[in-house]
Amino acid sequence: MKLELKNSLSVKLLRVVLLSALIVGVVLSCAQIVFDAYKTRQAVANDAQRILDMFRDPSTQAVYSLDREMGMQVIEGLFQDDAVRMASIGHPHEAMLAQKSRELQHSHSRWLTDLILGKERTFTTQLVGRGPYSEYYGDLSITLDTATYGQSFIVSSVIIFISGVLRALAMSLVLYLVYHWLLTKPLSRIIEHLTEINPDRPSAHKIPQLKGHERNELGVWINTANQLLESIERNTHLRHEAENSLLRMAQYDFLTGLPNRQQLQQQLDKILVDAGKLQRRVAVLCVGLDDFKGVNEQFSYQTGDQLLLALADRLRAHSGRLGALARLGGDQFALVQADIEQPYEAAELAQSILDDLEAAFALDHQEIRLRATIGITLFPEDGDSTEKLLQKAEQTMTLAKTRSRNRYQFYIASVDTEMRRRRELEKDLRDALIRDQFYLVYQPQISYRDHRVVGVEALIRWQHPEHGLVPPDLFIPLAEQNGTIIAIGEWVLDQACKQLREWHDQGFVDLRMAVNLSTVQLHHAELPRVVNNLLQIYRLPPRSLELEVTETGLMEDISTAAQHLLSLRRSGALIAIDDFGTGYSSLSYLKSLPLDKIKIDKSFVQDLLDDDDDATIVRAIIQLGKSLGMQVIAEGVETAEQEAYIISEGCHEGQGYHYSKPLPARELSVYLKQAQRSNAAIL
Repeated sequence: MKLELKNSLSVKLLRVVLLSALIVGVVLSCAQIVFDAYKTRQAVANDAQRILDMFRDPSTQAVYSLDREMGMQVIEGLFQDDAVRMASIGHPHEAMLAQKSRELQHSHSRWLTDLILGKERTFTTQLVGRGPYSEYYGDLSITLDTATYGQSFIVSSVIIFISGVLRALAMSLVLYLVYHWLLTKPLSRIIEHLTEINPDRPSAHKIPQLKGHERNELGVWINTANQLLESIERNTHLRHEAENSLLRMAQYDFLTGLPNRQQLQQQLDKILVDAGKLQRRVAVLCVGLDDFKGVNEQFSYQTGDQLLLALADRLRAHSGRLGALARLGGDQFALVQADIEQPYEAAELAQSILDDLEAAFALDHQEIRLRATIGITLFPEDGDSTEKLLQKAEQTMTLAKTRSRNRYQFYIASVDTEMRRRRELEKDLRDALIRDQFYLVYQPQISYRDHRVVGVEALIRWQHPEHGLVPPDLFIPLAEQNGTIIAIGEWVLDQACKQLREWHDQGFVDLRMAVNLSTVQLHHAELPRVVNNLLQIYRLPPRSLELEVTETGLMEDISTAAQHLLSLRRSGALIAIDDFGTGYSSLSYLKSLPLDKIKIDKSFVQDLLDDDDDATIVRAIIQLGKSLGMQVIAEGVETAEQEAYIISEGCHEGQGYHYSKPLPARELSVYLKQAQRSNAAIL
């Protein structure tokens, strides 16, 4: 453990010493300044007495002879001293023979020195004649301005304070260095060596003796610590050996070193508790080797043990995807896949294990191939306890062996069939684009302002050669998972823009094309460039391409999505939010994102006449869109009553089977021409 600098003894000592020295220095300096203030006040009195003694005789002569001119000469002589602010000669009960005054001197430090020395100080001496009668003639009075003395006092005080503090700090620093050299530095070296000690082998690194400290307390401490570390290592080694032996015998398979059934049950118990709290699935896979008995008979039991060891190593290669791995006994192994969302993830793991077994095992200059059958159970569908899941997984594996080997099978036949079909579709999906199995259909969008067709939405379809028409909600998630959605999405954009160009050339110049973007596409860095290139290639005017994004796709990474949407808008595309109302529906993100249109999800439209809640949601979405200055379009409009309702609430556009089902491009061209003629006839 590395000692933090702020917690080190040296820093704490330095802090305490410096603070103590600072306090002592400040106190002593303040005492010196107080004494200096007293001396300054004495200096003012001494200077005043000196001035009075100097001018007493001429002042006495002037007041004795009542010579006013001589008195003023004396006064002028007094004012040669800058400190004299006022002077007077005369009898206190009569008019002054001579007097003069001037303003106080200006000084920035007067606010402080006046508090200590006073603004001015007055001194008086009696004027008397010579003996023997010593007759009293009057007084000589002077008033001294303390500003000059105050400035000297301030300078002197600053010097005293700074020098006092510096002397104290210097002395404390010397004391600190002595203490650091004699104690904290040796302790720091001991700590450095302590941090290098391996807890598993404490005596491997001994603390070296410090030079010059062999006979004092530090030397004794080091010798004692080294002896203690040696004793700790001996006892720890013996204890670890005993514990490891007991643990391996009780919880681990002796041959492979994997956890045994007992340890697996403990691990799976904990995994199931966590999965229950998080409402996640857990898959238990039981792997059984096909005809492992024949391998032992053909080669030897020693070879069979080596194969089991090699197989355990191959299974460990999947540990990144596993919550637990164990040997149940004989030729059976168990794998636990925690925190999964869909059953196909367990199917992928099972298939990858079977694929790994395709590679032969090289033992004793010969290649041996193994095959395996895997039974799979799912939590919570197939059981809510460790015992049930393991039992059903083993039963499923045994049952699968009786039918056909070298395969995996789920406990529930319907899930097994679904997973196999899903895997086949995912495999076929990778080649569907190359084999030209995709095509687009288009559904018109109607403006309620003049009931004209103002746009169409492009919808992708997959015509599978064996399974027929595959629904988009099935193959689009598969495409997003295996990464083919990027290529498929670019193909859809290209075909839609190409078709829109054809319709514009046919005279439908105001027609707009709407294309759905998947979540993966939205966060793909190249999407803005692709859209911009297509708009230029097909010479499409700005705002003729509308890109629809979902709420959930936006909220996965709203900052990145906002940047991509801004780039798309700069390219000239419109941005619509699809399926609005089914996700977050947050006003804050609607205001912060560059959106042009809100699309009401069809699930709200289809029941709005019978369900007050749906009607309220539709009305609120329309009002929200209007308040934000966005166009609002309703999808799934199937009846005239639904159309009348959303028009009365102020919806701008509609789309659904009430107008037309999705049509191929050729049929939609006919629809557009018919709609154009109908509008012309009405006009």
